Amino acid sequence: MPYIKKNDRETIYKEGLIDPEMITSAGELNYAISIIAKKYIETKGERYQFYNDIMGALEGAKMELYRRHIGPYENNAINDNGDL
Repeated sequence: MPYIKKNDRETIYKEGLIDPEMITSAGELNYAISIIAKKYIETKGERYQFYNDIMGALEGAKMELYRRHIGPYENNAINDNGDL
């Protein structure tokens, strides 16, 4: 669990909701993602399958972020600045 100040936690996560607009750092983003995973386990229970579900969802989200945003960004940078 990322260690961020209690006030920052309460700003990001209050009344059972995460406010993405209040996330301003990598630590806060990690906190928000960790809260979602923690709540998933609290709801589903502690089983290997549910931890595996979380890991798979995180990996899928990572791949989708790369496919839709990072890859095109890199392609634009290559076009602007030249390849290796």
